[in-house]
Amino acid sequence: MTAPAAREYAGAVSRSIAYALDAVIVTLVYSGGVLIAMLIAAFIGSRTRELAHAVAVSYLLILPALLAIYCALFWALAGRTPGMAVLGLRVVASRERPLSWLSALIRALVLAYFPLGAAWALVDARHQAIHDKLARTLVIRVPVPTPAGSTARGTPPFG
Repeated sequence: MTAPAAREYAGAVSRSIAYALDAVIVTLVYSGGVLIAMLIAAFIGSRTRELAHAVAVSYLLILPALLAIYCALFWALAGRTPGMAVLGLRVVASRERPLSWLSALIRALVLAYFPLGAAWALVDARHQAIHDKLARTLVIRVPVPTPAGSTARGTPPFG
């Protein structure tokens, strides 16, 4: 059995940018759905004040849940979200095993409902945030494939 290759842990800046990209994707898709629902409700005659209140509550309650589902599915199936893929990051289990559905779900729920816990990655030696510690995961940098003949390096410029 060969020794595993040395891992380059992803820094807090690149992790934050990836999370922000994913949050924007989920928010835009959800907002599009809300807009369509509001147009339908306005067409059938719902009260505007009640509708605005329902939309505000839905953003506070449903949006974090959708973000958690989005992240958990991508992490469990591909090991990365689209935002992480753009920055060359991947979530892996800290004990050299494939990432389990349970770990992906724990990580996603804690991150979605306690995003302040991500700040722990700034002071941790392996750049693990609270959600990484609880789910026993690491975020590592992986080489970004470059087109044939390109001389560009495979790692993004963010920390």
